[in-house]
Amino acid sequence: MTAVKTSPTSEARPSGRGRPSKAKGLDLKETILDAAEGLFARHGFYGVTTRQVASEAGVDTALIHYYFGAKRELFDAVFLRRAEILNQAREASMDAYVKAVAPDAMTVEGVIEAFIEPLLRISQDGGPGWKSYFALVAQVNNTPAWGGETMARFFDPVVHRLVETLKSVRPQAEYRDLYWCYQFLTGSMMLTLSETGRIDSLSEGECHSSDLEAVRRRLFSYCAAGFEAVIAKASSAP
Repeated sequence: MTAVKTSPTSEARPSGRGRPSKAKGLDLKETILDAAEGLFARHGFYGVTTRQVASEAGVDTALIHYYFGAKRELFDAVFLRRAEILNQAREASMDAYVKAVAPDAMTVEGVIEAFIEPLLRISQDGGPGWKSYFALVAQVNNTPAWGGETMARFFDPVVHRLVETLKSVRPQAEYRDLYWCYQFLTGSMMLTLSETGRIDSLSEGECHSSDLEAVRRRLFSYCAAGFEAVIAKASSAP
């Protein structure tokens, strides 16, 4: 009898014999998400096909459709996987700050640090997957067609929490000013986390985009000073 040859992914393909086992399925889903994340971060949503993701992950294209559906659903799954972790980390950080500091001792800089610090820590300690993810978020944040809608779906609740906490620290601030200041803050934050290397060449080696300790010493106070200046100017306007 001639032996039947099977491809490396034949056990993973959905067939009439049943679905992949739960444990194997979870591993395969993570493998696909890791591959898609790296490709989307490097080439953007429109520069990647599901066939390329399948090739990178070493699985059949049908398996991507089986687990995730179309490419947009795969992209959303990539985005959601780490967004939930980030949101929980930032909520916990702001909770800890509010509980540790008396209401009349809270500062704009302290709130901003509580909001941003978890991202810096995760970027430093989380490995290359997180570097890819932050680069991907920076891309989406600057995509006019659907980037705003995607960011809103995944991150709006924690951003509203930040704005409300800042409002409690500076009750005289107008909400429109707080939202404009957040717009400027998120630009600084995401450019920093994407680590493009731009500042390395611009500064001729004086600064390095991967030096997140240098970022810590500057970013919180920079953003807080901007908030305070905008609020003060608005309050003094006739």
